[in-house]
Order: sequence, then C-alpha cells, then structure tokens
Amino acid sequence: MGVMQQQKEHQRVELTGIERLNLRVSNMINHPVAQIQRWVTIHRLDTDGEREWEEVMGLLSETDGIDMIFNDDESVTLKWEASTDEDRPVEVCESVEEAAPF
Repeated sequence: MGVMQQQKEHQRVELTGIERLNLRVSNMINHPVAQIQRWVTIHRLDTDGEREWEEVMGLLSETDGIDMIFNDDESVTLKWEASTDEDRPVEVCESVEEAAPF
C-alpha cells in the first residue's frame, strides 16, 4: 500500500450528527417505495441527538405539502400528496433531425 493511499484513509471526513440524520431522512423520503405509497415513518435512533432530531423535525414541519404525525413510540410519519404534472421535472428529449425528403 502506497504512502498516498494510507494518507487518504487517515483523512476520512466524518459526517456530523445533523448531516447523518438529514441524509438518512432524505434517503427514506426518496426511496421508491415511499414515493409510491407517499408516506414514510422515521424512527429516532439512539445515535440521533436531541438537538439534531429537533432541528430536522423543525425543517420538515416548515416544508409545504408534508403532513407530520408524531407517533407514541417517538417515531414520526410523514405523508404527502402526489405531485401534479406542473410540479414534476421536465424531461429533456433531444430531437433527431431527419434529412429533408427533397
């Protein structure tokens, strides 16, 4: 193993608690099954700090179109409506130019 590779391994960047929680919640919301059913339940893990949990839940509560249900087991269920055609991203299709028939 070269010296450069060893240095890269020692320079791993650790995510903060808020970044880990944001990434986990984002992945759960964007999961294909959650997108089909339009709801997901987020469980608070032992590694989720109080401050991080409150900040992420606060951001979610401010997001338009998301309904939050706080469950008895300290989990949170998020529900949302299907987006309209106007809200969906536009797919760009490249046009194929055909040779003129003349």
